[in-house]
Amino acid sequence: MEDTTRLEELNLGKKLQSVRTARGLSLRKAAELAGITPSMLSQIESGKVNPSISTLWAVTQVLETPLYEFFQDRPAEKSPVVHPADRLTIGSKSEPDVRYELLTPDTRGDIEFCMMIIPPAGSSYRDYRSHEGEEVAFLHSGESVEVEIEGVLYTMTPGDSVRIPPRARHAWHNRTSAPVQIIFAITPPSF
Repeated sequence: MEDTTRLEELNLGKKLQSVRTARGLSLRKAAELAGITPSMLSQIESGKVNPSISTLWAVTQVLETPLYEFFQDRPAEKSPVVHPADRLTIGSKSEPDVRYELLTPDTRGDIEFCMMIIPPAGSSYRDYRSHEGEEVAFLHSGESVEVEIEGVLYTMTPGDSVRIPPRARHAWHNRTSAPVQIIFAITPPSF
């Protein structure tokens, strides 16, 4: 419930709908291109459903708009300190899906700082992703994680870090029975 309230406060569904209509895409066409049902997209736009990160990413790719732009209107924080309970979360804390938590107060700065939590036997994406910015990631907790960068697989254990070059196609895989927490920074913000 807490995650849904935060997304409702951001009017994420309405923002998605506004960009979709501005791009001249029908609900049916946008859903088809994103690989979801028109009913699902309608429920997201009306705020009835909190989309998974994979679904949200797919929709923003169809809209040709970086994900972070949908979170920029968030009211400025009163404090530069972000407490765990106050983090903007993408994905559900109660669902066994990949979840992202924004560790910076907002996405207005020159760098973005996030934590990705991958459940046991989970992967970050169905397909490889890339973005314009450079990314540095640190495996904070868990047994191990594999990062696949441009088809090459690297295994990381807690304390390891990796630099992912701009536009490099990559995906994360947790092949263990415990969740992993990966802290990463992206500059410029592109998530």
